[in-house]
Formats: sequence, C-alpha cells, structure tokens
Amino acid sequence: MTKRSEAKYKIDRRMGQNIWGRPKSPVNRREYGPGQHGQRRKGKLSDFGVQLRAKQKLKGYYANISERQFHAIYVEATRLKGDSGENLIGLLERRLDTVVYRSKFVSTMFAARQFINHGHIKVNGKRVNISSYKVRVGDVIEVKEASKQLAIVLEANQLAERDVPDYIDVDHNKMTAKFGRIPALSDVPFAVQMEPHLIVEFYSR
Repeated sequence: MTKRSEAKYKIDRRMGQNIWGRPKSPVNRREYGPGQHGQRRKGKLSDFGVQLRAKQKLKGYYANISERQFHAIYVEATRLKGDSGENLIGLLERRLDTVVYRSKFVSTMFAARQFINHGHIKVNGKRVNISSYKVRVGDVIEVKEASKQLAIVLEANQLAERDVPDYIDVDHNKMTAKFGRIPALSDVPFAVQMEPHLIVEFYSR
C-alpha cells in the first residue's frame, strides 16, 4: 500500500468535499481540512489557488495519480482534437483502473489499482497488470476465473452507493465489462463537480 493510497481520507478533508460520494467519508462528519490548523484554512482562494484545487481534486479522485503521470495525460489531451478539458476526462476514464472501478468489480479507485497490479484482470483474454493501461472502445475487461469469488469483488458488486455508467456494459454474473464509448464530462458520474477547464488554465499559465 503506497503513501498515496493511504492518504485517501485526507484527500476528502483537504478538498472539503466527499469526492467519491462514500458513506464513510470523514467529510460527512467534519468539512475542515486535516491537521491542527485545518479549521483555519477557510480564506478566499486566488485564481491560481482555485485552479490548483481543481487539479488536486481530479488527481485525487483518480487514485491520487502522480503529478508526472497526470501532466503526461494533460499533454496528450491537448494534442487531441476538440476541447482539452473534455479530452482529459476521456483519457482518465480510459485508464484500466478507472474502468475496473466503474464496473463495480472493486469498491474504490485505490482498490482497483491494487487489484490490477496483483494480476486479477484480463483485457480481451490477456492478463494486464498495469493500472494505467489505456482501454480502447470495444475492449472486454474481465475478472479472471480464480478471482471471481474474492470477498472484495463480491462486496463491491453489492454496493448501492453508485451505479455503473452507461458507457460501460457490465455482466456481473460473468464478471465482464465492455467499454462502449469514450464519455464526455457530462456522462461521468462524479459525486462532486469537476472543472477540467480550470486544469487546462492551470497548465497553460
């Protein structure tokens, strides 16, 4: 378990929002930031601060991706045709760990990364253990046979707090998911508002 994974509860409190919409989020009890000075951090943010907060929130949501990885995804998004903010979300939703999480094979984005790293996932019949693997439209993602009865999988399947989005076609009996299309920002079931245009502004400074 990495330090980034262990910090998931701090991410919610630092943002002052329950970014994954989880019932156990500490923000449900107290909205101020972590640490002894958390309650004092309520000053008005500058434009830079607002943009930085938007970046930290989106990075945190996707299992706290490293800055290097996140910036590389942003650069790729700016090279694609169309709106860079929309492209950024589309690329993040194509990550294998995101698709595994969205398909409700595991309960958290952090668990999805670990689940893939431990070799429990196949893409088009071949085992893939890289969580940043880029899924293509039409790809079939499945939990390997020996892992289908793991407690983490069975528990995630029963979660009532979130639904599978319509751009992923899931069969929970077979534990397979087909990636149907690249979603737009409005298609993605974020629990809080994400503002990728502010991230584009942040990196464009």
